[in-house]
Amino acid sequence: MRMRKSTDDLPPAPIQDIRRVTSIKILGITITNHLSVGDHVRDVISKCAQSLYALKLLRNYGMCDDSLRHVYKVIILSKLLYASPAWWGFTSAADKQRLEASLWRVVRCGLYSVDDPSFSQLVEDMDDNLFAKIQFNSHHVLYKLLPEKTDRTYLRPQSHSFTLSVKTDSRNYINRMLFKDIY
Repeated sequence: MRMRKSTDDLPPAPIQDIRRVTSIKILGITITNHLSVGDHVRDVISKCAQSLYALKLLRNYGMCDDSLRHVYKVIILSKLLYASPAWWGFTSAADKQRLEASLWRVVRCGLYSVDDPSFSQLVEDMDDNLFAKIQFNSHHVLYKLLPEKTDRTYLRPQSHSFTLSVKTDSRNYINRMLFKDIY
């Protein structure tokens, strides 16, 4: 038996002269109407593959590997990681696998070391750095999104002193960071 959609599940009626879209690009990040960043991941990996091809050509013309590694980290890796705290929580397992695979292609090319952090570790480091900047700077634009501080101690050590409420959306950056070491 098929369940009927409630009227709350349906999108609002279209507004005249405003075209309805299924995805939007905000500050360089593409998000779909299903809160997926799969299109963004595919797009950025494709653009980075083109840049990687350019680096391979530079290698063929005699550019040294140290310079190529530096260019890779500055240009391509930074493009892959751009705004990752905002979109990482919305990536699917397949998207994460694609991002890791793109990094392994660069390892095979010799432009990234096997000993260097994985893509997930790089994102986690960026998340942690941003959260530290937010929680210790009351003038940070995201600070007002944090819950009140608490004096309670929990059985498990926490990386912050904020009150924990019911976990709602693990994709949201602030919730991801507040509940990071708990679940």
